[in-house]
Amino acid sequence: MLAHGRTKPEREALSHRTGISYAAILELVKLSDLSRIFGVKGVRARLYYAVGLDHPAKLAQWDPQELRAMLKKFVAKTGFPGIAPLPKEARFTVIEAKTLPEVVEYED
Repeated sequence: MLAHGRTKPEREALSHRTGISYAAILELVKLSDLSRIFGVKGVRARLYYAVGLDHPAKLAQWDPQELRAMLKKFVAKTGFPGIAPLPKEARFTVIEAKTLPEVVEYED
């Protein structure tokens, strides 16, 4: 997804070629971008996406303890089928997010 959806025009072209909505393409690109963070797989990427932390640059802005607390509250409130990261995972995720080069152009 990252190879074919890095820019809005590429995502629009992919949507046109495949018949998949632009919104669905963008969601898959964002999940793929989050998955570049070592250790972030499907469920964890979906958790970050669900709370609006839909690309690494947004995660990089968080304090790990505050991130974990917010995610724990979200999971408890919504019944999201996953768990918040452990403290060590939250620290690692934020550090990794800060080091990743930005490879996708977003509108927001």
